[in-house]
Amino acid sequence: MAYTTLAALTARFGADMLTRATDRAAVPTGAIDAAVVAKAIADAQAVIDGYLAGRYALPLADVPPLVAALAEDVAIWKLHPYDPDPKVKADYDAAMRALRDIAAGTIRLPLAGAEIAGSGSTGAQVTDRARPFTEDNMRGYI
Repeated sequence: MAYTTLAALTARFGADMLTRATDRAAVPTGAIDAAVVAKAIADAQAVIDGYLAGRYALPLADVPPLVAALAEDVAIWKLHPYDPDPKVKADYDAAMRALRDIAAGTIRLPLAGAEIAGSGSTGAQVTDRARPFTEDNMRGYI
């Protein structure tokens, strides 16, 4: 399931912005290029999955609103072939900070049963060997 769609991007950013960002033909068509948008959405999802993979089971069955908003911010940034508007850049930077916080566990997504199963331990293993110098075998030296 995609984290965002062309319809969601159009509703949030407007058809005019998407047309300017995606109409890359030699002779402009004046229409949104759906293939370019689909590529940006796939790239945004790959970035988000990279951050979520350490904390959540992928693919997500339900897309939380936060993830959808982050996908929109990353996708619209990826759609700009040149320097984007400062607002788009600021939203992208904020989205990347949020993804780092999700990966670190500072932000938790409301996903039931999506956490990766842990082993139940801390991961530290302690092994001990017989002590070569004990009170009994050092008698007379101490």
